[in-house]
Amino acid sequence: MKLIRTGASGHEIPGLLLSDGRRIDASGFGADYDEAFFGGDGLARLAAWAQANAASAPVIAPDVRLGPCLARPSKIVCVGLNYADHAKESGMPIPPEPILFFKSTTSIAGPNDAVVIPRGSKKTDWEVELAVIIGRRASYVSEADAMQHVAGYALHNDYSEREWQLERGGQWVKGKSCDTFAPLGPFLATRDEVADPQALKLWLSVNGVRRQHSTTAQMIFGVRQLVSYISQFMTLLPGDVISTGTPPGVGLGLKPQPIFLQPGDVVELGIDGLGTQRQVARAYA
Repeated sequence: MKLIRTGASGHEIPGLLLSDGRRIDASGFGADYDEAFFGGDGLARLAAWAQANAASAPVIAPDVRLGPCLARPSKIVCVGLNYADHAKESGMPIPPEPILFFKSTTSIAGPNDAVVIPRGSKKTDWEVELAVIIGRRASYVSEADAMQHVAGYALHNDYSEREWQLERGGQWVKGKSCDTFAPLGPFLATRDEVADPQALKLWLSVNGVRRQHSTTAQMIFGVRQLVSYISQFMTLLPGDVISTGTPPGVGLGLKPQPIFLQPGDVVELGIDGLGTQRQVARAYA
């Protein structure tokens, strides 16, 4: 299944993207896509509801806003420098084990919402990433069992303010957590929709110029390893998001000099089987 949420920010309703391209209202199912949904039998119940009701459910018009594809989770755990070429362009060593940091859940936005360049920002940057959504509580999970704790996958743009991330002291979270810095979607594809999460092409363009183009096969630590590894340090709750790192081509690493976003810039990105996003940058009002 492909899970969507539509409507005004903060007032989204659950829906489904059908194989024929129709977007249907699933509010009749009676639950949003949150921790309780993923932690219970929500996916199985939703599949049964869709089989019985998809043909008669209200169709959502194409001009209705797409919100983030899940309700606000307890946490977004991000993995830094998880592509060797990205570590190289950042001037950092390849990590011997995953680098973890958090991104505030208040940064979550819809896939086509504007990205707001924060007040005083000079170095707002882009990062196309595969997001993994947890489906079962995970604590001290083995790699062999890790995939049983995955509900599905989504496209994520891990926006970053590089000055605040790297030059202001403290943890990376300061440069990662601004409002609109975590667009998720357009949909959450359940695990059965993705044959191999380590064989997905991903790309990103700015103003029509391709900046990132790679495949998840280039990850240093794959999805199975990451779920297991992170669960050794914290409990992953249903609905939690793991953002698995970005390939080379971020603005910080461009030569002969870095390029960062300016108001009016258009960022487009996608992952095979997980749809596309489009954000227009605007200044903080």
